[in-house]
Amino acid sequence: MKRLVAVAAASAALLAPVAAHADVRVRSVDASDYPRVRVTIVTSKPSVKRPRLSEDGQVAAGLTAQNLGRAKSIVLAIDRSRSMRGPAMKAAIAAVRRFVREKAPADRLAIVAFGSRSVQLTGFSTSTIDVDGALRSMSVDGHAGTALYDAVVMSARALAAEPLPARVIVLVTDGKDVSSKSSLAAAVKLSRKAHAVVYPVGIEGSQFTPDALRKIAARTGGIYRGATSVKSLQSIYHAIATELKRTWRLTYVTGAQPGDHAKLAVWVPGSGSAKALLAVPESAGGSGGGSLLPAAAFQSWVTLVLALAVALIVLVGVGLAVSTRQGERLRAQLAPHVSQTASKKHEKRTGRERLEALAGLFRVTERALGSTKQWLKVQGLLERADVPLKTVEFFYLSFASAIVLMLFTAVVGMGTLFVFAALVVGALIPLGVIAFKAKRRVGAFERQLPDLLMSLAASLKAGHSFKQGLQAIVDEGMEPAAKELKRVLTETRLGRPMDDALEEMANRISSKNLSFIVTAVNIQNQVGGSLAGLFDMVADTVRQRQQFAQKIKGLTAMGRMSAYVLTGLPFFMAGAISFLNPGYMSPLFHTSAGQKLIIVGLVMMLIGSLFLKKIVSFKG
Repeated sequence: MKRLVAVAAASAALLAPVAAHADVRVRSVDASDYPRVRVTIVTSKPSVKRPRLSEDGQVAAGLTAQNLGRAKSIVLAIDRSRSMRGPAMKAAIAAVRRFVREKAPADRLAIVAFGSRSVQLTGFSTSTIDVDGALRSMSVDGHAGTALYDAVVMSARALAAEPLPARVIVLVTDGKDVSSKSSLAAAVKLSRKAHAVVYPVGIEGSQFTPDALRKIAARTGGIYRGATSVKSLQSIYHAIATELKRTWRLTYVTGAQPGDHAKLAVWVPGSGSAKALLAVPESAGGSGGGSLLPAAAFQSWVTLVLALAVALIVLVGVGLAVSTRQGERLRAQLAPHVSQTASKKHEKRTGRERLEALAGLFRVTERALGSTKQWLKVQGLLERADVPLKTVEFFYLSFASAIVLMLFTAVVGMGTLFVFAALVVGALIPLGVIAFKAKRRVGAFERQLPDLLMSLAASLKAGHSFKQGLQAIVDEGMEPAAKELKRVLTETRLGRPMDDALEEMANRISSKNLSFIVTAVNIQNQVGGSLAGLFDMVADTVRQRQQFAQKIKGLTAMGRMSAYVLTGLPFFMAGAISFLNPGYMSPLFHTSAGQKLIIVGLVMMLIGSLFLKKIVSFKG
């Protein structure tokens, strides 16, 4: 007895990993659309967490996952040939009606009937009115024949035009094909091309052969189910509906070449893992010997990246060529006037200068874009934010940020729309950071301005000159005013008029209050008068303006908060619903109509935000 218990325990220990491993099953691996590979997996229980896939230990590129239990397009193909006359026809229609009643609200259904020929009775719709009407009026075909393959071909072509990425064909028949114009291979090929999963149901009889149905199911990722009696059709359709919730369709871009074999590993968080083998046919992709480039190089986003990389390389080459040519010309002109020692020193520095080769590219970029309006605005913004970056360096920093964010979104498998959005957002992130720093620095300067004017007035009343008063503020170290005034004093020491230096400071800071002060100082220099009294009066005016602005800001706080809430509420609701019920939001993110609605919604939100900003803004 003890020996039997030990054997049972050992067997249980050996079978435990197998049972855990069997929680996820790989039903099919399809490489017919090389370099894209479609993998169909089935979990032991429904899961809202997206599966993960690796190929030869590497994360799969461009992975997309669709759960067939969520929003999908379904074709219900029903055999109405003469052999279905009687209980079989009634049972098939009753089973389809139950399937329709249990469908998800976002599922789009269409009916295809086939006898001597195939006919699509309804278009795709989330409403069941047309489907119910078609099922009630369906009758047995008066002509002999069963166009099974034609029905699959018609269903696949109808699904190919559907916006939902998840597509299913559920087919019921009691016989084999006898009157189709299409072949079995054509039916399988078009189903694969439409990314449709076929679930055939066979009413098995004495003359029934399920071989063709098994082939269609196996090659498209579905599974064949046989009904030994018409009474079991409803339970079979219910089992298919239940299994769809546990079925995932994974699509990724393989790095394997035609003729290669790759090991696939699938992992579903909370459900388990499974392994499979990918065998890429020799003729995959229409090239018998494979391609010199990896398969991932044929993706659309890679093409864009390559185009940008080529443009950057060309720009670098032109910059190096121009800078090298000018450097050689200057070196040739100076050579007769430079001593041998200096020449040797220059030869020693050439190795380091090679590391600074990008300076030529920067010079070329500055010559090409330095006079544009946008370039000058960014240059002023960098000076206002006191960021130690040249405009050309900031330009290439934004370019690198855009490329990195775009590559990240492409690698994680997001759509083309999100990739281009990431490109724009990545380019704007550095600009947003600089604008934030500039706004904060200008605000700090504005808050210092009344105290600064009072200090100047006190210095002038004590008998000091205007320059000495500015120097006293610089010595006190009141940042950022001290740094800006130090620059003004340095420019005046180099011979620049004080009026011009102060006016440029006002433009650089972009402060209206400072512009008023500079104007007042210029008028005082022309007409005379007490500069200390002028500063006292202007300081009081600036302080009153700031107090009035703070009062307006307090009065409009509720309006501004309403604007923030109205702008952020759609994003919060979309994130919350996506987290709680991903299937409900799936049509919005994964269909062309849904993406168009997102774009329209964002544009409307942008317009509304501009109106709200205009309402709560006040310029005194």
